[in-house]
Amino acid sequence: MIIQRYIIREILKPAATICAVLVCIFGCYISTRYGEDAIQGLLPGSSVFQLILLRIVIALEVLLPTALFFSVVIALSRLYRDAELVAMFACGINITRVIKSVFLVALAGSMLVACLSLFLRPWAWHQFFQIKAEAEANFDLSRMTEGKFYKTGNRTIFAGKIDQQRNQASQIFIETQRANSRRLIYSDQAIQYRDKTTGKPVLLFQGGHLYEFSNINDNGLIFEFESSAMPLEPKQIIEQEYKVKAAATKTLFHSSNLEERAELQWRLTAPLSIILLALLGIPLSRSAPRQGKYANTFGAIGIFAVYYNFSVLTKKWMAQGVIAALPGIWWGQLLLATLVWVLLLQPLFFPFKRKR
Repeated sequence: MIIQRYIIREILKPAATICAVLVCIFGCYISTRYGEDAIQGLLPGSSVFQLILLRIVIALEVLLPTALFFSVVIALSRLYRDAELVAMFACGINITRVIKSVFLVALAGSMLVACLSLFLRPWAWHQFFQIKAEAEANFDLSRMTEGKFYKTGNRTIFAGKIDQQRNQASQIFIETQRANSRRLIYSDQAIQYRDKTTGKPVLLFQGGHLYEFSNINDNGLIFEFESSAMPLEPKQIIEQEYKVKAAATKTLFHSSNLEERAELQWRLTAPLSIILLALLGIPLSRSAPRQGKYANTFGAIGIFAVYYNFSVLTKKWMAQGVIAALPGIWWGQLLLATLVWVLLLQPLFFPFKRKR
């Protein structure tokens, strides 16, 4: 038990560090992406932080197996390099003790990834798409940059000049797409304010024209106005477009749609992948006493990159009907399990075995 706890502790120490580094790197990448959208006025600043947190939660499904895989390689490589494992084998400790220690850590990680993949990840995707939909539907003149076209829901908006301090714009153009018609508004000047009664934002046009064209026939209307107000808040609750990523797991079990079945298999394979990757780290960690500290890491990176990209490709192929639903995405797990089995059974991997 002492040896087992020691190996587990050696694995968890780099795992925590690697996971924190990966989260920071991914968080910086996402913050740069959505921060740029906030600067351009596509997203309000209050929504950016929420979107970053949600994307990090979604990414944990991949980041946790990655962190554990490399932590096993790094931790056991150090034990090999310092001859600690060689000493353990010489004292009669079997390699199965090492495998059991890694498996226990991977099993705990697998339970966490299962909760993330089956429940938390779909919820996070649902919240993510909802926040983006609300941000696009709720237009705010102060977030716009002059001379740029903005797409917000079913509206396309352009302003030649913007005074953000006064919350007004000039040379403003708005196109609204409807089911059977298209409405165009051009105004010399527009001012955004909040209605004192309802508290909802309103865009007041001063001096302009309204054009409305039918999508069914050639009929159309043209109006000239001196002043016209347009409420900016959506009148109805935003209906979020269906996304497979945000679908509840229980609904995917009864679906015959290939894209939905591919998504379900992706969620089910995630807990298994962390176990297989952790076990794969055992043979990949074997190194000579004088070998470099991170000599095995580069090979591990290559294998992980091939496995992850192959998993993404099989999911895409299955959704498109290129490969059959069975084994579908399980191809990646089968190949990875075979690789783990072959490497663990290599005679060279048993340094404790005496030669006759």
